[in-house]
Amino acid sequence: MRNRPLHLLLASRSGVAAAEMALVTPMIIAFMFGTFEIGNYFYSVHVVATAVRDGARYASRLSFSDFPCGGSITGSVITNTQNITRTGAIANGVQRLAGWTTASSVSVTFACDTANASAGNGIYTGQTGGVRVVTVSATVPYTSLFYRVGLSNANTLNLYAQSQAAVVGI
Repeated sequence: MRNRPLHLLLASRSGVAAAEMALVTPMIIAFMFGTFEIGNYFYSVHVVATAVRDGARYASRLSFSDFPCGGSITGSVITNTQNITRTGAIANGVQRLAGWTTASSVSVTFACDTANASAGNGIYTGQTGGVRVVTVSATVPYTSLFYRVGLSNANTLNLYAQSQAAVVGI
């Protein structure tokens, strides 16, 4: 008679679902947080790429005199382009990404393309030195979701984007 209760206990299936759930739950949670982190990374990459394009587009619409061939960028062009790239506004903007706190992470350069066949034609008529091409690039530290909630203590990834545009002198 004593073996019968033990046999009934071994044949019972009442706790199987709870045991399986206890084994699977940690994997589901890890997969869920990994999915959130990957989504946040790709969103951040998109924001930096869009910001750099905005900065290049802004700089390309400035006057030809701001980009003299053989000289350096004039006035507040660099500062304004850095602010447009980082915040979307020339002044008093809010940073596009958490952790993108300094405008110095944005580089603004230009070159005069003398090899371009259209130099001296169209809007470039009368311009010496070739077509001016402005390049805006940014290196931004990636802030992980786990870092924001205190589960990680290191920012080791950097997001990088670069965009070029011909100065049209509008």
